[in-house]
Amino acid sequence: MELREALSQIAEIRERLAESEIFRGYRSLPIAFSGVLAIIAALIQPFVVSDPRQEIQAYCILWFSVAGLSVAVAVVTMFLRDHFGGASQTREVTMLAMSLLAPALVAGSLITAIIVRNVPESGAMLPGLWQIILSLGLFASCRLLPPSSFAVAFFYLASGIIVLWLSPTEWALSPWVMGLPFAIGQFVAAGILYWHLERDHEEI
Repeated sequence: MELREALSQIAEIRERLAESEIFRGYRSLPIAFSGVLAIIAALIQPFVVSDPRQEIQAYCILWFSVAGLSVAVAVVTMFLRDHFGGASQTREVTMLAMSLLAPALVAGSLITAIIVRNVPESGAMLPGLWQIILSLGLFASCRLLPPSSFAVAFFYLASGIIVLWLSPTEWALSPWVMGLPFAIGQFVAAGILYWHLERDHEEI
């Protein structure tokens, strides 16, 4: 019984230490890469999705591909750092960071699926909803990130509200309604990560 309590207390201590540590798994290069992907997607959207309002599934596939590739690159980078990193709390902090961001990603995916399947005529609301949902995930994650990360979360919230307000207009599914906010947000986030976590450290 005492052994079980001791193990439980150790696990709780490790979790508290993880909560008080800044998460260094997000790296500036993968985040900046996702901003570049957003620009590329905006450039190619007119060629692969000529009429987004009538091709909402193709529109979602394009931008979900960008999001999926961005997440995959970030996860691989985190895996490498987790595998080769020397910090004793790396794995705990990584799991905590993922648990904070995952609900927003899952919610965004489910909302998208419901809108595309049941009310595709409301697809113009998706870009704004995606940005707002991402901001909520970032707000939840900010306690593990440099304090200035709040600015990125607030930027996505503000841009999402503006884009949602534009949803009844012809600009709703414009390539740059997605590409520009995500490029700006990711480039700023990459700059914050580099400035606060990486410029004095040469680690994976």
